[in-house]
Amino acid sequence: MGAIPTQRETVSRATGAPAHPAGVSARECARAHVTLLGSSLAPGAAREMVRAALTDWSALGLPGTRHWTEHLAADALVVVSELVTNAVVHAGTDVEVVCRLEETGTLVVEATDHHPSRAPRSGDQETPHEIPEYGRGLRLVAALAEAWGITYRPGTKTVWARLRAAGAETGETPEAAGVTEAADAGDAAGVVSAADVVDGADMVRTAARIEAYGAERDPRFSGSPAGPPPEREAGTGRRGRDREWLGRGALSFLAEASDLLAGQLDEDLVASLTGQLIVPRLADWCAVWLEDESLGRGAWSDAPGAVVGARLARVWHAGESHIEELRRALEKDPPRPRDPWRSGPVAHPWPGDALGPDGAHGVALAYRLVAGGRPLGTLVIGRSGTAGFPDEITGLVEDLSRRVALAIGAARQYARQATISAVLQRGLLPGAVAEIPGVRSALVYEPCDKGGPSGDFYDLFPAGDGRWCFAVGDVQGKGPEAAVVIGLARPWLRLLAREEYGVPDVLDRLNQLLLDDATEAADAAARALVAAGGPPVAPGDGPQTRFLSLLYGELVPHAGGVRCTLASAGHPLPLLLGPDGTVRAVAEPQTLLGVVEDATYTSETFELCSGDTLLCVTDGVTERRSGSRQFDDGDGLATALAGCAGLDAGLVAERIRRLVHEFGARPPEDDLALLVLQAE
Repeated sequence: MGAIPTQRETVSRATGAPAHPAGVSARECARAHVTLLGSSLAPGAAREMVRAALTDWSALGLPGTRHWTEHLAADALVVVSELVTNAVVHAGTDVEVVCRLEETGTLVVEATDHHPSRAPRSGDQETPHEIPEYGRGLRLVAALAEAWGITYRPGTKTVWARLRAAGAETGETPEAAGVTEAADAGDAAGVVSAADVVDGADMVRTAARIEAYGAERDPRFSGSPAGPPPEREAGTGRRGRDREWLGRGALSFLAEASDLLAGQLDEDLVASLTGQLIVPRLADWCAVWLEDESLGRGAWSDAPGAVVGARLARVWHAGESHIEELRRALEKDPPRPRDPWRSGPVAHPWPGDALGPDGAHGVALAYRLVAGGRPLGTLVIGRSGTAGFPDEITGLVEDLSRRVALAIGAARQYARQATISAVLQRGLLPGAVAEIPGVRSALVYEPCDKGGPSGDFYDLFPAGDGRWCFAVGDVQGKGPEAAVVIGLARPWLRLLAREEYGVPDVLDRLNQLLLDDATEAADAAARALVAAGGPPVAPGDGPQTRFLSLLYGELVPHAGGVRCTLASAGHPLPLLLGPDGTVRAVAEPQTLLGVVEDATYTSETFELCSGDTLLCVTDGVTERRSGSRQFDDGDGLATALAGCAGLDAGLVAERIRRLVHEFGARPPEDDLALLVLQAE
């Protein structure tokens, strides 16, 4: 097989010997595997790998290759290209591609990425009110493949597709898909549940059974209707498997389900994972309604259409062709429990003809999702061709529903906190950056913690009388404490500047303001402690000192250029880049604000001539780490800026940002802010 430029690892296995050890069935007789970088070159490399594998296997005359046609080879290349493209675009991680040959000639193509919270999408635009159907986006793959699906495992998501060769056998009894072939059948199984990890062999048998009867359960697989699988006619096979699995895997299933759900921060993804955990191990289909918990107990009544503020977030069925019809049927008949606070399941109307002739009869149960006394939604499960669920299954789903409710509650709590933090963050930063005559500006602002207020801030505003002022600051710490200091400092900067205080005077007064505020906070805490009769406050246990580093300056455009006056209070020094590529610092280091009583600050004044570029950064740039090294070691920032000679302000900002990100293998661990001012 030829070398593929973007691959990390290639493993290929093929054998021309059709014989197998006695008592062992081997459906898979060849496999090709490659790990690709998540780039635009990945789809082409994946096609090359599949093309080379098909050529090698055909030349070896491996079992099943006699059934191949040109159409199958072309379809395989299209499918692998689509799967890898979706993984690259929507996950952005490395992609593991597997192509397997089964002895019937069937090809199984898999693409695995390492971002399981992102599901594949098609190019179709979803309406704002449409709930995305995870795993329903690959229209082309669905049209070409005999079957396709998604398998979630901890840390990975695999999208797979089966392409059957013309003339290959399609029937397989459940007995033929037993434990002996679990290792081969499992990787391609369309089963997504915690039992994939904890009880692999049993889940693989279920997966093989689904694949074997795909033509009966999904009209896409067959042009003529067929009866139900033999196990349903007998009515005993499923009960036996339920008892066997419950005796071995139920506790492990719940433990793995808890781990899988606990790490999700999006309620729609929790609903999606719930469906994949339940189907097909515990039920043939399930649905999750999510409701607005702010409506409280009044959200339910006995009237038709009684669910107020509820939406059908997720529908999952073992046969994907039934999902849309099932969704429409369920939306017409939402759950209406008489007692919204009762525990355990209640009967739910069967969705009728939505499941086709094989699913005309069955049983459905509704479980209330409640966490912390708050109603969050309803979980509905259903089984076709049976009069009821075993008590063990209903109890297990009830336990799972509690875990689902807790995960949804945690996801909503995170969403509320993220919304509050985002609103607070927007309020701490200027709504717009002022435009200065004769000066081009560019800004990069990247908070490290997307879920909370940043410790970095910036401002660029008109101060009147032909003056513009700018500031780049970094507060001690992050979160609410940082927000308090920024909320205090930025308005005072604007007020003092517009009152025509000079740069040193602004810093003097802001320093005193922070010290006074810290003293008042300490006095208030001491009075509260004395009033409560508490013990003396140990050093370091009281209110934390509020201090910040700040680079503050004033710009005055005039006919010959721009006069700049600035001062640095404990902040990384600003750098000036000349048109000839020379770089120099244009301020002197001084004490942090809010630390020393009666500190006196000084400023420097210089001219920004045509083509000069002033770079102001926070320590997220200078102290960016790669092992034991920092970005600014050996004047690294000055060297990087010197390489920006001749670039405009926007390109300078973007180049510095890119160099900072590329300096270390891991993402930055501190907030990052930089301001570029360039004289025209």
